[in-house]
Amino acid sequence: MYQFFDENDRIIYVGKAKNLKRRVASYFNREPDNGKTRVLVKKIQDIKHIVVNSEEDALLLENNLIKKYQPRYNVLLKDDKTFPWIVIRNEPFPRVYQTRQYIKDGSLYFGPYTSVVMVRALIDLFRHLYPIRTCRLQLTQENISKGKFKRCLEFHIGNCKAPCEALQTEAEYQVYIDEIKSILKGNIQSVIRYLKDYMMDLARDYKYEEAEEIKQRIKLLSGFQSKSTIVNPKIDNVDVFSILNDDKSAFINFLKVLNGAIIQAHTVELKKRLNESEKELLSLAIVDIRERFQSNATEIIVPFLPEVALNGVDFTIPQIGDKKKLLELSERNVKYYRLEKLKQAANQLKTPKHIQLLETLQKDLRLNKLPVHIECFDNSNIQGAYPVAACVVFKNGRPARKDYRHFNIKTVEGANDFASMEEVVFRRYRRLKEEGSSLPQLVIIDGGKGQLGSA
Repeated sequence: MYQFFDENDRIIYVGKAKNLKRRVASYFNREPDNGKTRVLVKKIQDIKHIVVNSEEDALLLENNLIKKYQPRYNVLLKDDKTFPWIVIRNEPFPRVYQTRQYIKDGSLYFGPYTSVVMVRALIDLFRHLYPIRTCRLQLTQENISKGKFKRCLEFHIGNCKAPCEALQTEAEYQVYIDEIKSILKGNIQSVIRYLKDYMMDLARDYKYEEAEEIKQRIKLLSGFQSKSTIVNPKIDNVDVFSILNDDKSAFINFLKVLNGAIIQAHTVELKKRLNESEKELLSLAIVDIRERFQSNATEIIVPFLPEVALNGVDFTIPQIGDKKKLLELSERNVKYYRLEKLKQAANQLKTPKHIQLLETLQKDLRLNKLPVHIECFDNSNIQGAYPVAACVVFKNGRPARKDYRHFNIKTVEGANDFASMEEVVFRRYRRLKEEGSSLPQLVIIDGGKGQLGSA
């Protein structure tokens, strides 16, 4: 995940990529074709990134951040539509269905899922494996005993056992619900084995189309992700801190979880002044970062207890479970941040490749100065008519496309390369001198001694 910030430290764009370096560099290595992208690039003042465990988590985190901060240049996902959940209703003979609304009513929610196809496949699979009801009837014992309901078509085609007429007890129905819960928690191997056996039986009976349908279900289930670290409705209003220490600095990562979703990630480097302990450094960072981001979380997840007590705030050191996964995600981000800092420091110590090339050019051509500004000229015409010329500019070893120039030859008639070159070079550097612009350290002429002498 990457975020672009403007000069006011506001998020103006959120994106995701498998190869972060390639994706972010693509904004700067070439002139954007889209006008909106050009404006975006001009406004970028800072770039931050967040490391997550999977593509699904990246998509969910992107969704959270866009809905929270409404970045100006993100078009998709700005609406109030969210990713789907699978809910097991808190009611007698619970229904199992897809929803996009998370309501705290005691129901069990699984997800969210980034694939609607996956959700629908799971719902269809449950209805194929288990005779669970799909109606909205209030199946209380009182209503059933009074005979308020009649069995429907779903009973007659074998999709339901008619609990509405007391033909099935709640205990019998709950067995199906418990198995569905087990699948949604990730325990799907037994179901996959059953489906594989069923697929082979269909193939032996030459029912290839039905076998192919079961094969597709197995494929979907094999890629099923039961939980996301990025969105977990069981964890609400929590701060997560992790720390990584070395001889000179301490790196602290902060994750903000609100309403079960990560909405903030921030990593800082603290330069050591004295021989501060990890507990002292973590305590300092917790107080500073919570104040900076105005956090009112009543629980802070940490790798160890810091040397600070906050009123109304509990510190948690998780050993297992979802909170442990959040802490591990924070630790992964702080390790990545430190690694990037070390790479930056190493790159600053060695001469960049493009500067090495310029130094080689200076040596080979015996130039007095490093040619950080190079200009190249070439002429052309169409069968002796319509003479034109072009100037290509390099600065610091890289193309400076905004400085490229095209010339229509004004004073030369016919195919006279020498005179054309003289005109173009004269016009170019007269203009630069009038504007007070810097002159190049190296000018390259395409041609022979005649063109060079004219220039």
